[in-house]
Amino acid sequence: QVQLVESGGGLVQPGGSLRLSCACSGFSFESYTMTWYRQAPGKEREFVAFIGKSDAYTNYVDSVQGRFTISRENAENTVYLQMNSLKPEDTAVYYCNVPALNSWGQGTQVTVSS
Repeated sequence: QVQLVESGGGLVQPGGSLRLSCACSGFSFESYTMTWYRQAPGKEREFVAFIGKSDAYTNYVDSVQGRFTISRENAENTVYLQMNSLKPEDTAVYYCNVPALNSWGQGTQVTVSS
């Protein structure tokens, strides 16, 4: 059974940082690409970041390029999203996803506010 468990969200001031984690189980983690998505209130879920089977290839939505970093630790079956220079418009529920398995976690809330 595929399980994705996000953590690390919270309330942070503009300009602050958070590190999200997604602990994965029930599949061969190292064999799959991973993504992060987010959904703000009243908006559709949007792509945030992608990582290949290793750290060699990553891709980001333009609005987070240079501020967010996706990474993975295959030995720990975990994918991360380091978020720096956070802005109020980054407020959303953040989800990790295994595209090939169409599997989603429950999400973790990130709120950027002063």
